[in-house]
Amino acid sequence: MIYTYEDKLNKELRVDCEKCFGLCCVALYFSASEGFPTNKDAGKPCINLQSNFTCSVHKDLRNKGLKGCTAYDCFGAGQKVAQVTYGGHDWRQAPESANQMFEAFLIMRQLHEMLWYLTQAFILQTDHGIKDKISSLLDNTKRLTLLDVNSLLGLDVAAHRTKVNMLLKNTSELVRTKARSGKNTPSRNRNAHSRRLDYFGADLRKTNLRGADLRGACLIAANLSGVDLSGADLIGADLRDANLSGANLTNSIFLTQAQINTTKGDSNTKLPMMLVRPTYW
Repeated sequence: MIYTYEDKLNKELRVDCEKCFGLCCVALYFSASEGFPTNKDAGKPCINLQSNFTCSVHKDLRNKGLKGCTAYDCFGAGQKVAQVTYGGHDWRQAPESANQMFEAFLIMRQLHEMLWYLTQAFILQTDHGIKDKISSLLDNTKRLTLLDVNSLLGLDVAAHRTKVNMLLKNTSELVRTKARSGKNTPSRNRNAHSRRLDYFGADLRKTNLRGADLRGACLIAANLSGVDLSGADLIGADLRDANLSGANLTNSIFLTQAQINTTKGDSNTKLPMMLVRPTYW
């Protein structure tokens, strides 16, 4: 099976709130200190969630400083649970199943996130043997998202994620090696920052980050203006308030829309084709 950008990224793994039941606004725990309307327990509806499952302040989220809301991305898990797992029956219609639906959403979100990363890995991988393994795991993960709710709740998600991470790491090493070798850079500088994890507020404008391993790195408020991040692995990196003005992320890998939505950029910032430029840049 060939996994295309249109089929996997645009259709299945994109958020479609109109087909959801406001699951992220109910199932998740909110903290006002993290850019949400107020502190909220998991399973309790947000104060801004309306009866038709739309947000009463959606158009003013940025102006109200609700960065947590603008950054969140379920990778299309919300509509999958709403329309497929529960066949269009919402948690208000069946309150006895509400908690079960919320738990299913949390699991589905993890599976859809893995599909997002695996799809990128499939596109990037050039080793045909590994590409076949990624394809097989994509098929398997997709099947898991179609399970009935009881089977879904019984999944060992951690074990499945371990399999996914192995293939993502292999692909990351391949892409990063190519990125580092594709530009003549003194070897003593090439990997100097590849596994540093704390870049909080750092000025990285003169740092070579081509092919850098930035998995899980703290890049909060870091200055990446004009930096070439080609081949850099940004999976799980915290990019909140990072300055990406003029930065080149065209060929960065394992970057998500949620990460980009927390940053500061401009019209000169180059993004991977599967990501959308935030309107507030």
